[in-house]
Amino acid sequence: MMPADPTRGRFERALRSGRPVVTCEIGSPDGADPADVRKRAKLVRDYVDAVNVPDNTGGVVHAAPLAACAILVQEGIDPILHMTCRDRNRMALQSDLLGAALLGIRNILCLTGDHMIHGDQPETKPVYDIDSVILLEVANHLTREGKYVSGREIDPPPDLFPGCAAEPFAPPYAYRPLRLKKKVEAGARFVQTQIVFNVERFAEYMGRVHDLGVDKQVPILAGVAPIRSVKAATFMRDEVPGMEVPDALVRRMAQAGDDKKKREAEGIAICVEIFEDLRKIPGIAGFHIMPINWESAVAKISREAHLQPALGSAKTSPDEGKAAVPQEPQPQAPSAPPASVPLNS
Repeated sequence: MMPADPTRGRFERALRSGRPVVTCEIGSPDGADPADVRKRAKLVRDYVDAVNVPDNTGGVVHAAPLAACAILVQEGIDPILHMTCRDRNRMALQSDLLGAALLGIRNILCLTGDHMIHGDQPETKPVYDIDSVILLEVANHLTREGKYVSGREIDPPPDLFPGCAAEPFAPPYAYRPLRLKKKVEAGARFVQTQIVFNVERFAEYMGRVHDLGVDKQVPILAGVAPIRSVKAATFMRDEVPGMEVPDALVRRMAQAGDDKKKREAEGIAICVEIFEDLRKIPGIAGFHIMPINWESAVAKISREAHLQPALGSAKTSPDEGKAAVPQEPQPQAPSAPPASVPLNS
């Protein structure tokens, strides 16, 4: 038994609990009403340990995830802020990292970011001053050294908990485990993968990740999503980079027909089957649900897949942090590595 550390965030404590962790992504709002964020969060909060908010996914603009995450903090939910290098240079990224800490946000999913050529404003100029590997190093540098990259002091320094994404389905497949290892060496303290539809390829990926010892260094949460229609399945298969939807799943959705209840039930059934298959793969510390603006499905998915958040609910209770948390052997969220910010690499 290891006493819980009340200074750590709820998500980090969940990862350290030894129990399977569940996180969930909510859609970014396309409006100025905070109630929209609260409504989405209310649909998922009882089924997860932390809630992700994406950063202009697919190169399509939405409300800033920093604002949405601040609302989640107000609601007692530990948020995971997506931060991409696509739209910000190194100065803006450091500024936003510190700004997140000021707002009580410490979980940062460091991403290079989808190119806007895939979005609805393809003429937009990307930044890509640094990539996600360097962003991980920057986040750890700010936390451990208490200094900006320039060397100027930060007082007090932020207590960030940075993580990364994994792309098992983006060729070249043999390179992807090595890329993940590089991110972990740069200071990723948790991993959330792309949506798994091809379980066989994901098992091969995790086997290589295990051979490299990465699953022993950092908790890996497998991405899972319900398919809502054959149109959605076809779009993800044909249009989304790094996504692999087997034709067999597309055919199942087509056979479900046009009736909304039947096709959504089939989509959830496929999702639950994938959870069952993923539980057989060694090295997975939990699951990351991406309902793709279908937050109302999370409750049904959780019940049918028998999912339980490690700490009970995403909402922080007044007594949280006072009780001991069982500690069992599992990949631990590692301490941040020695600060090294080779921004020119």
